[in-house]
Order: sequence, then structure tokens, then C-alpha cells
Amino acid sequence: MTAFESAALPQTLVTITSIGIALAFWLADRHSPTSRALSLALAAMGLGMFLNANYVQLAATPSPYSGLFAIPEGVAIVAFLEWLLRVRRTVPTRNLDVRGGDGALRLGQLAGLVYVAESLLWPKIRISEFLAASSTGLIGFEQHGFWMFAAPVLVSVVAGGFASLLLFRRKPDVGETLRVLAFLFSTPFFVAGFVLPLSLAALSVLIGLMIMLGGGVQYHVLQGQRGEFMSRFLSPQVAALVSSRGLKAAMQQAHLEITVINCDLRGFTRYAEAHPSQRVIEVLSDYYAEVGKVVAEFGATIKDYAGDGILILVGAPIAVPDHAAVGLKMAGRIRTAGVVITKRWSTRKGKLGIGVGVASGFVTVGIIGSASRLEYTAVGSPVNLSARLCEEAKDQEILIAPRTAELAGVSTLEVRETPVMKGFGQLEQIYAMA
Repeated sequence: MTAFESAALPQTLVTITSIGIALAFWLADRHSPTSRALSLALAAMGLGMFLNANYVQLAATPSPYSGLFAIPEGVAIVAFLEWLLRVRRTVPTRNLDVRGGDGALRLGQLAGLVYVAESLLWPKIRISEFLAASSTGLIGFEQHGFWMFAAPVLVSVVAGGFASLLLFRRKPDVGETLRVLAFLFSTPFFVAGFVLPLSLAALSVLIGLMIMLGGGVQYHVLQGQRGEFMSRFLSPQVAALVSSRGLKAAMQQAHLEITVINCDLRGFTRYAEAHPSQRVIEVLSDYYAEVGKVVAEFGATIKDYAGDGILILVGAPIAVPDHAAVGLKMAGRIRTAGVVITKRWSTRKGKLGIGVGVASGFVTVGIIGSASRLEYTAVGSPVNLSARLCEEAKDQEILIAPRTAELAGVSTLEVRETPVMKGFGQLEQIYAMA
């Protein structure tokens, strides 16, 4: 191995590591603009280090175009701060003024562009007075060439740190907090890579990468745990659809006919008043989990939890041609599971039961909300009607709207008296499942 190869090897290995981590983060969450920005930053940083080491600092005669090799470094600075900006936009503002933090990040990105412009205009000064400056003793307040390039880099670092600290006031979730903390702790090691001798620069950047990797792994582990938890209540088909088509394509607004199921526990209010809150939470956890299993089995989607009430959509966002028949089968299974659960938790102080309402018809479905919170919703008469039928249902009773019975083609349903229901008056007929 030549002396050149020996000196360049650490930077090459760090570059491979940086790009590998970037690729891993991108593959883990490639549909997220936030994760894509972070991946770009890490990959650009690794590429910049490789180019500077092999074609600038170790070159016998630096290329007259060596200023171009600062472009990946500028891209890394801009992408890191863009990642922070996107993270900030996913966290609720909590009525705080966020303009200061966002403005600081834009200023930091501008400073990164200034660094690139200076490198293109004065490449020799960058090489002789900034890169690896600690090994030449050129760091000092009187070293104007050094500060020409150090100043914009430090402005970017301060902007990122300032915006991160402001972000913590908004209490982001644990996973995002860990990623941002990893960025803050790794930044000094990344910046040191500019001015340290090559061998130490490689070690410094590698330490920073390991810190970022630790924070990123913890973030994705927590995201995976959330996904596993929610898969108990949401159809796995929905997750597969979003993964294959993307969130925007999978959840565009549409007007379609679906079946809506509402179920809730009878006697729950009195039960909650008579028992400790911990026991009430255990009842709800058991109830949600068992109903969630039934919903997932049939490929439906839980739209809402509201205390002891659960709203379920059959036919959106996953199309189900025979949604009414599937909805009735699911309602029967939910009742069976509910009977087991209510018997398990009922006491002399409070008896629990379950009622179910099923309605079909045209609704508008789609995604609403803001960048910080999105919600899949369904709006239409069937949603309200299923809720009213659920309210009227007695313990272990499933009340069914006429349109559902018609679509399902079931002839074994019992005809029931039609009560007057708020918003619907008195229906011509309703049915009950035996």
C-alpha cells in the first residue's frame, strides 16, 4: 500500500459508512421527505469528505477546480437544516411563534451557500488556510482566510442548534427528540472534520456518524413499535396500500358507497363510576384489542375510538365489493367477541353489554388536517345512521339499516319497530340480526 493509499483509506471508509447509513435511513422511510432530507445530508457529507481528502488535501497539485468539491459540503449543510425545518413542521406549534426558528434555519442554509460561493471564488485560500487548519496552526482571530470559511459554517451550526432548542419547547415525540439530540451531539464532530488533520478528521466524523446512527435507529425502532401497536387496530391492507402507492395516492377524497359499523359498551358510564380508573383502562384495552383483531381479519378500517365507542369503515380506503355482507359478518363477530369481554369484566357493581349498529350508503372519504396531524375521515348520512342504530340497540343486539339488508341480500333478518331517531325521523323499517 502506497503512502497516498494509506492516508486516503480512513476517509474512504468513512465515506462508505456515511453513504451506507444514508441509504439505510432512506430505505427505512423513503416516502418521508424528512428522512429523505437527512439521507441526502449524510450522503453529501460523506462524498464531500472523500473528494476533499483524495483530490484536494492529498493531491500533489490541487485541481484548479477544487472549489467544486465544496459543493457536496454545502449540500450537506443545506440538507441537514432542511431536515430540521421539516421536523419542526411535523410538530404541533402549541400556539408558539415558530418564525424565529424557521428563519434561523433559512439563514443557516444561506450561510451554507455562501460557503460554497467562497470556495468557488477562492479555492486556494480554502485549501491553504481552512482545511486541516489545526495541523498548520492557522486557527486564530487574526487569520482572515480561515474565518472567511469558518464563519458561514459556524453560522449554520448556530442556526441549527438554536432552531433545535426552540423545537424542544414544543415537546416533539420521543423518537424525533432522540434524532434531533443525536444531531446536536454529532454536529461538533462533523464540523471538526473540516479543520483536523486527515486521520483525526476521519475519526471525528466517524464518531459523529455513530451518534447519528444511534439516534436514527432508536427513531425507527420507536416508529416500528408504533406501527406494530396500531396494526392491532388498523387493517394491514391499509398499511400495504399506503406503502405501495404513497399516502397521497392511497387516501385521495372519493365519493363511494360503503358500510359503516358502530359498536359501544352498554352500562359503561355507570361501570366507570363504580370502578378504579386503572380497571376501566384495562377493560377498554381488552375491548379495543379484540375488536381490532376482528376488524383486521376482515380487512376493514377503524376510523375512530371515542371512549367505549368504535367506528369502523368497510370499503374505504380498501374497496370491498360485497361490503354490506362483509359488514354483517363482521358485526356478528364483534358481538361474539363483545359478549366474551363484557362477561369477563362485569361485576356486581357494574354489568357491561355491547350494542352494534350497521348502515350502508354513499359517503365522502378522504384525508383532512394539517402538516402536523392528518386524519382519514368519512362524512355522510350512513355514518350518523349507524351511530343512531347503535344507540338504540339493546345488549347483544345488532340493528341494521334497510340499505345494508338490501345490499347484503339477507332474508333471515328480523324486522324491528322503527324508533324516531334524531336527524332521521322514523325510518320505514329496520332489522336485527339473530
